[in-house]
Amino acid sequence: MNNQTMNFRNPVILRKMGIEALSKALSPVGMAYFLKQYEKGEGDYTKEREELLKDFTTVDIMEALKQE
Repeated sequence: MNNQTMNFRNPVILRKMGIEALSKALSPVGMAYFLKQYEKGEGDYTKEREELLKDFTTVDIMEALKQE
């Protein structure tokens, strides 16, 4: 199917062709990493991060990194 005969308004066809194009251009692994960038996350990362790190200072984190 070429671009002139492709029905871009059909989401099933458009998605299939898009996945094929990404896979060809980026490889299947590259395509997966690319698509992962657009996944919708859940929750409030900023709020969760503040809660998880409330008892740690920047110095604490730096010291922990040095120990590894």
